[in-house]
Amino acid sequence: MNKKRILAGIASLLIVATVFAGCGSSSSSSSSSSSSKKIKIGLSTDEGGLNDKSFNQAADTGIKKAVSEFGNIDYKPIESKKSDEYQPNLQSLVDVGSDLVFGVGYQMADALQAVANKYPDKKFAIIDNAYDKQPKNVESLIFKSQEGSFLMGVIAAKETKTNKLGFIGGKQGDLIDSFAAGYIAGARAINPNIQVKVLYADSYSDTAKGKELASTLYGDGYDIVYHAAGGVGIGVFDAAEDARTAGKDVWAIGVDQDQAVTVPKYANVILSSNLKRVDTATYQVVKDLKNGKFAGGTVKVFGLKEDGVGYAPTTKNHVSKDILDLVDKYKQAIIDGKIVVPSKITDANSFTAPSVQ
Repeated sequence: MNKKRILAGIASLLIVATVFAGCGSSSSSSSSSSSSKKIKIGLSTDEGGLNDKSFNQAADTGIKKAVSEFGNIDYKPIESKKSDEYQPNLQSLVDVGSDLVFGVGYQMADALQAVANKYPDKKFAIIDNAYDKQPKNVESLIFKSQEGSFLMGVIAAKETKTNKLGFIGGKQGDLIDSFAAGYIAGARAINPNIQVKVLYADSYSDTAKGKELASTLYGDGYDIVYHAAGGVGIGVFDAAEDARTAGKDVWAIGVDQDQAVTVPKYANVILSSNLKRVDTATYQVVKDLKNGKFAGGTVKVFGLKEDGVGYAPTTKNHVSKDILDLVDKYKQAIIDGKIVVPSKITDANSFTAPSVQ
């Protein structure tokens, strides 16, 4: 009888142990499942497309770096060809369950705000736009484009043989004007009497227009042309190459990425590029989201001080050390607040820079 009771007790203990083991296994499985849950990221480009070798491509590159580094991320990019597609593309990214949706460029501001307001539980990020009333679920990524452009102006003014510089922007507005303003101010810091002609392509994808405008500038004696126009810039580089073939001593300046690297066929005509580290910004937002630190309702600003803009590493291939040393002095003066770079063309046209040591 006692033996039977002992055996029954042992059986009971085994049953209890099995039940608790089962509970532990379920908890572990649930935890594992939760930690391995994939984050869904969506991105909609502006009209330049993913392979513009510039702005959109940089945004895409930053997210792809996060995907490669962190894993457990599903990434879906969509290309917009015209403004009518902005809101539908953003909506479709929400519809597929994206946890975070990027809108690339200020042109998407209204479309992204409309979708963000419709889905307050979703997270959004936009490049190059801050709202008067920042939505709580939107993070804005802003760059001091004029500061990097100032350095391009210094380089161009030191390298020009004609004292005539050109600038080709995408679409006229505050953002692209800030590129032009910085370029003018940097050039004036070297030579207050220098000429800078500003033109607009009214596009970020029309390479033929870029070539047409740049060819006109080179033909009129403007020997260095800086573009801030996305895919239009490919046409600028092509025009520079044609002018070189015709015997003209000309250069082009790129934007957003080190374009001597992203479009290597034109490396011989690209004097420098104004880096705009959009890839760093998109990567950081994805990293913050993964770590539970997404900061909706905020505006993050990237300038020289934050290493958000600057000149490309390949600049040293064409620009002397003496000139780059001078560029670095201006860079430090801007970081230290001794020089405040204007973001408006009217202010740039009367800009006088203090001397740098």
